[in-house]
Amino acid sequence: MAHLKIIQSCVEITLDDFKLKGDPVKFQSRLLTNIVGIFFDQEAAKKLNDDTLVYYVQSWMPVPEGTTGGLFYGTSTIMTGKVGEEYFMTKGHFHLKPDRAEFYWGVRGEGVLIMMDRNRNTWGERIYPGSLHYINGEIAHRMANTGQEQLIVGACWPSDAGHDYEEIEHNGFSARLLEVNGQPVLVPVG
Repeated sequence: MAHLKIIQSCVEITLDDFKLKGDPVKFQSRLLTNIVGIFFDQEAAKKLNDDTLVYYVQSWMPVPEGTTGGLFYGTSTIMTGKVGEEYFMTKGHFHLKPDRAEFYWGVRGEGVLIMMDRNRNTWGERIYPGSLHYINGEIAHRMANTGQEQLIVGACWPSDAGHDYEEIEHNGFSARLLEVNGQPVLVPVG
């Protein structure tokens, strides 16, 4: 950086579709084949194309992962669709550092932020354009698209929070978000 020089940011957000542009932007996609195990109805999953895009994440990580005091920014875009009666959703995770919280906010579409505490109590918050969600570091979280268009959600989290996907992969959430009589309903597992 040059003293007293005004420069342009290396990352931009396209406001019509909230895609990130710039060399440091990372892109991750999740096809059904990558996450099929998170869905309950495996017979219904077999009827869908393995290459079906379920969601993708864009992120800007301006500092190295694990840096204390840094922030990351990202957007998640979840496609419309269901596996059986279960809405397309993200994998879900806890943070490796339980004292690191996160913000989500609804940009486009409708969905549910599904959260679960360490005692396996599960609840949801409606996501819609303008909704703002504070996620405590001790809370597992995932998003499901319950609407008729892509669900786009913004996020900001500490660069040293880390992600614990294994806990959810092994034990899942204690409830599933299913469409029941045309409405999203959290249904207990087991």
